Amino acid sequence: MHGGRRPGESTAPAGAAAPRPGRCSGVGGTRRRPAQGRRAREGEALDISVVVPVFNEGRDSLYSVAALLHVPDLREVIVVDASTATDSRARVDALLARNTGHRRPRLQVLRGVARGRAEQMNAGAQQARGDVLLFLHADTRLPPGAAQAIRRALTKGSRWGRFDVRLDDPRPALRIVEAAMNARSAFSGIATGDQAIFVERRLFRRLGGYANIPLMEDIELSRRLKRYGRPARIRSRVQTSARRWQQGGIVRTIVQMWGLRLMYWLGVAPKRLASWYGNPR
Repeated sequence: MHGGRRPGESTAPAGAAAPRPGRCSGVGGTRRRPAQGRRAREGEALDISVVVPVFNEGRDSLYSVAALLHVPDLREVIVVDASTATDSRARVDALLARNTGHRRPRLQVLRGVARGRAEQMNAGAQQARGDVLLFLHADTRLPPGAAQAIRRALTKGSRWGRFDVRLDDPRPALRIVEAAMNARSAFSGIATGDQAIFVERRLFRRLGGYANIPLMEDIELSRRLKRYGRPARIRSRVQTSARRWQQGGIVRTIVQMWGLRLMYWLGVAPKRLASWYGNPR
């Protein structure tokens, strides 16, 4: 076990609002009050809930969500849909219609939540029943054996962690980018949303969830989670979209991302950073 909360330490992010429950639809019966999470023990099979925030996703992104429904050792997949586009909402509904009966994982679709990854992920976490929360972007795919790797990491003493990442573009320059992302995270102990952050649900709730900020919510959460130990590093790689680098250019995107992080560390408000970043999710 990695340490504990420091005396007098506030666990919730400053100014964080309690997540609103939203409206939930799903398969497999009426909604129950989530059970309290528990610490992992050696050899214990922990239930994993996947929370996926979506907003006006294209067909390719939702293929990643569909792939999760073929991983039976996940307990549930909770899609928090803040989409305004009719076609995106229809694609999510089509996934829900195919996930029938009592098969695992159970798919839930949560709506009525304001757009914004932090608020959407908090709302999904409120509905989760698993012992472990796995936050996954809609354009990110898990590697084979991901659930087993998470369980191994948590039963060996870690309380949270993340995956190494691979970008879905074959250009050699992006191999360097992804290697730098993985090395940076390994050195700093800071994880980003593209790396599929996972955490004990009980610890996530103790910390008050994600801070309700429009950008840097993953970095802010990582800083608080580090008080309970460094993240487990799973070297099998999630595959995530290279769209950001394809649209903005590799060098320009690298400069932009490092610039945003530097300004955040220097104290610039996330709301201001989001206005510079453009169209925060």
